[in-house]
Amino acid sequence: MIRDAHHAVWTPLVHHYVLWKLRRAFRGVWLDGGLPRGAEPLILYANHTSFWDGFVVHALVSAAGRRGYAVMEEQNLARYRFLARIGALSIRRGDRASSLETLRHCARVLERPGSALLLFPQGRLERASAPLKLERGLAVLGRMSGARAVPVALRYAFFEHEYPDVVVAAGEPHAVATIEECEQRLAAQLARAAAVDAPSRLTRLVAGRRSVAERWDAARRLEATRQEQST
Repeated sequence: MIRDAHHAVWTPLVHHYVLWKLRRAFRGVWLDGGLPRGAEPLILYANHTSFWDGFVVHALVSAAGRRGYAVMEEQNLARYRFLARIGALSIRRGDRASSLETLRHCARVLERPGSALLLFPQGRLERASAPLKLERGLAVLGRMSGARAVPVALRYAFFEHEYPDVVVAAGEPHAVATIEECEQRLAAQLARAAAVDAPSRLTRLVAGRRSVAERWDAARRLEATRQEQST
């Protein structure tokens, strides 16, 4: 198992790298809802449709002042091991012993005040249109740790600009009862994210690349202000 490896020097560097990548790739990351601040540990569970999912949730966790952790496939984390510096830890799906070791370690992580542990309980990348089916490890970890869980929906979409936006809908913390209830809660957040038609009305987590139209409008406003001041 590859364990999380926060570090006083490397963790801030990787954090800034992740935010830089998001700013370069998207027009913005926008939040509907949010995570509570405080010492209560939380399990975050999200849909998994993109390479960017972990980076986006990292921005969400950081904005809430929490220390983040995320479970990744071991072969992927071995390839991008620097992600352990921002809390990634590994699991080998289909390996019962590895899965149990990871769940036990996750339960210990959730004893740390202010921790937020991300799971992708679909188990793999899925199409956004795929039926939502979650693996039961989420419910097992909820029982093992006693931590409350937060459903997080991630949506990538083009709106009126040439760069894509990311919409994040975070629900309310809840006790983990059954995996079916978690599916229903995550589905509700996915519907909430899908209903967004103007992300700029939401809270901006990450400011990304301005579109040509936005740059042109800003230049026009600057010129109008200059003309007003000169008269």
